[in-house]
Amino acid sequence: MFRLLLNWRILAFLIAIAIVTGTVFYSQYLANKIAADERQRVETWVEAGKSLFNSPADADTKLVSAILTHNDDIPIIQVDEAGRIIEFVNIDTTRIRTADSSYLYEKLKQFKRQHAPIIYTDPLNGQRNYYYYGASRLLREVQYYPLVQLLIVALFIVVTVYAITIRNRSDQNQLWAGMAKETAHQLGTPVTSLQGWVEMLRENPDNEKIARELAKDVDRLQLVSDRFSKIGSTPSLEPRELLEQINGVMEYVKRRAPGKVQFLVYANERSIPVLLSGALFDWVIENLLKNALDALEGKGTITIEIKALPNQITIDVTDTGKGISAANVSRVFKPGFTTKRRGWGLGLTLSKRIIEQYHQGQLFVKSSEPGKGTTFRIILKNQLVAA
Repeated sequence: MFRLLLNWRILAFLIAIAIVTGTVFYSQYLANKIAADERQRVETWVEAGKSLFNSPADADTKLVSAILTHNDDIPIIQVDEAGRIIEFVNIDTTRIRTADSSYLYEKLKQFKRQHAPIIYTDPLNGQRNYYYYGASRLLREVQYYPLVQLLIVALFIVVTVYAITIRNRSDQNQLWAGMAKETAHQLGTPVTSLQGWVEMLRENPDNEKIARELAKDVDRLQLVSDRFSKIGSTPSLEPRELLEQINGVMEYVKRRAPGKVQFLVYANERSIPVLLSGALFDWVIENLLKNALDALEGKGTITIEIKALPNQITIDVTDTGKGISAANVSRVFKPGFTTKRRGWGLGLTLSKRIIEQYHQGQLFVKSSEPGKGTTFRIILKNQLVAA
């Protein structure tokens, strides 16, 4: 289906290119035809002028006069052998009156670049006059029409691509929300059942240890279900203590990390209140810490540095692991991208969505160097201070 859709898009694009190309060539054909017709009209105008000048006083000059007056759109400048302007027609006389005399000579240079002159030799004295002419308004419109059309087509393509991108993004958001809600729904029933079984185990004191450990796993499943339910809808943000929130997640990950991994937290303030969705923000920090653990491969240091600034809060999660190649830095947040043997490649994608769409912040790779480590940065608005 995707391949068929792609073929249709390519076919549509080729048809559009063919239409535009055909229009450009046809417009050029029309422009050349009009240009040839205008040169013939100028030649006729010059011949009419000669006939009027050389005709006897009693001759009928109605036809000649009609030819001369009929040209009201082609600008013409007549010059002598010395290059002096003798006569001109269809030139903006307002510009001539208000500007200096160089205006006519600038037009003359322009006409010389556009067309070869029509030359008339006076049979009486042998002097030559040169008639230079420019393009009529119709010819200029035909010449510029392909450019206007290309601009309109380009604008149409940009608008279409933008609309398709917005639609695809909307479809993707709906897919995320639908999958998240369905996952939360599917987890809800077995988690509730497991909670009941845990309570039954606790009725027997001999099962207390089993019940306690099982309760932790059930609580974990409940947390996962809660996170997916919040992904499926816009979560409410509540005042939270940032250091307490991060330390809680770090302690959870630390208990499951190898003994040779060191965890460090630094902050420039002892108390940093911020508006968060606790469950979703914990998920982001957990994803970043787990990615850092995978990069360390059992040994190294993970550092979280928090800075509370007047208008924003920055959280840098740094590891001393294997780093990310320059080619992959721009791809780490794309759905499905992963360098692990196991995994869906959705952790960082969801994390970016949580920070940027739900918390109106930013999540990006601040720096990474293969063999030395990676730093992810989270930027949150310092909304409580701003308020």
